[in-house]
Amino acid sequence: MTTIQERVAAKPVTVYISIGNSDDKLTQAEWAEYYRKVNLAVRTGHVHGQWVSEPASAWQNACWCVEFDPDTRLVTSDGHEHSRVEWLRRRLTELAREYRQDSIAWAEARTEFLTP
Repeated sequence: MTTIQERVAAKPVTVYISIGNSDDKLTQAEWAEYYRKVNLAVRTGHVHGQWVSEPASAWQNACWCVEFDPDTRLVTSDGHEHSRVEWLRRRLTELAREYRQDSIAWAEARTEFLTP
């Protein structure tokens, strides 16, 4: 007898990722480089949007809304396999350390669609 196993598709994970330089730890050149590296890293998911603080604002901040398929995996240059979410969390932690940041905000959203 043959058994058929149904795999239940996991729901996409939506994450908001925010970085900032409100404490002025980074020079303008360092902030620009940090922003570019985070921006590149979040592209491992499907970016729904990204926002930055106003140019004349006293603070520098950036935010991305990124969606991931939790089943999607990637193989890193060292040959290890990771989920995209695991890899991104690890990469953002590395970037926070590299750029002397206390943290990077990671907020997973529960999406609900409102219908008329």
